[in-house]
Amino acid sequence: MKKSSFFLAPIVFLAMALSLMGCGESMKSAGADAIDSSGNKKIKVGVFDGHGGAQTCVWEAYEALRRDADMQPVYITSAEIAAGVLDGLDAIIIPGGGGSRQWLNLGAENRKRIAEFAENGGGVLGICAGAYLLSSTPEYSCMGLSKGAAIDIEHDNRGHGVVNVTLDALGKKLFPELSELDTVRIMYYEGPVYDTVQRPYEIFATMQSDVHMEGNAPANMTNQRPFLIGNTVGEGRVMACIAHPEATPGMQWMVPRMIRWTLQREFVPYSEKVVNPGVFTKEILMSESMLKREHGAFKVFLYGTGDEKLEALEWLRSVLSWEAKRWVQGLLYDGDARVRAAAAQYIAWMGYTRYLPDVKAAAVSEQDAQAKELIEKACQQLEQQVVVPLE
Repeated sequence: MKKSSFFLAPIVFLAMALSLMGCGESMKSAGADAIDSSGNKKIKVGVFDGHGGAQTCVWEAYEALRRDADMQPVYITSAEIAAGVLDGLDAIIIPGGGGSRQWLNLGAENRKRIAEFAENGGGVLGICAGAYLLSSTPEYSCMGLSKGAAIDIEHDNRGHGVVNVTLDALGKKLFPELSELDTVRIMYYEGPVYDTVQRPYEIFATMQSDVHMEGNAPANMTNQRPFLIGNTVGEGRVMACIAHPEATPGMQWMVPRMIRWTLQREFVPYSEKVVNPGVFTKEILMSESMLKREHGAFKVFLYGTGDEKLEALEWLRSVLSWEAKRWVQGLLYDGDARVRAAAAQYIAWMGYTRYLPDVKAAAVSEQDAQAKELIEKACQQLEQQVVVPLE
């Protein structure tokens, strides 16, 4: 045992030394500043990529920012926050996942740094778990930057699906593209339910759906509750969204618009290829039977025939499956050309630009002429969604 430790020691020391070389400067920089077509510095937004954030939620927040030509999204970690990365950012996003785990991953010192960032004029946006983390909820691990207080936390696992949302007067000003619509529909996944007795915040949108399919959650808890709220902190602004526009086809553009609000920046129009509130025309709440069918689709992708996979993809699309985005990437390389093409079409329909490199690779390698044409079209649709190059 002693002999093994003796020989391993130099190797461990060398690895540690290499890992420390130049780390301070590289972590703090988080990429050089980009310049837009007018010669102005782009809006640099850090997306927190720490333990506790769901990986797909992190990706989706980053990709949503790519819909805005003036944005420069970067991933940031707790180590980079400690190294001073916030000094070079205009705004940050705390994405979905687990708010308590994100709170712990940041640590007290980094939470203090984020609070100072907001007080000094930085913009802060929390999405779902990020909204929990930023909230002012008693006896909960939160930062108190967002003035919304969550209630009924014991039933947090209440369910998910495409929910009905109405815009308040402020919301119609924030999203004029939606101002003529009675209802918009956005993916919700167990986000906070805000107390409305005390409301030291502004309301931009209101939840209309009653979500209580799981966890013995009570009825009439989520409906008629704030969906999107905002408040000031010192010289900065904080916005909290209980759901996932970044994971909703045709609605991802709402995220960079929220960032613009936190920074009091001019609202710019987005392409009609990006703004599409008509993808869903009704509420879709995932019942127990639907969740079982969704789970069954995973087994179909593992062991099913081509026809079964095609049927599963069509159904998953009809309900905006939360889980399918984790599975569909590999179907681009399925043994059945029809499935490969259908997977590309599914990804394009979702606007899941994170998988654009895979769709491009699938288009290049595809040998079936009909499938190749469909995959190339899907690739073009995805390319029309983003105006910021992937770094």
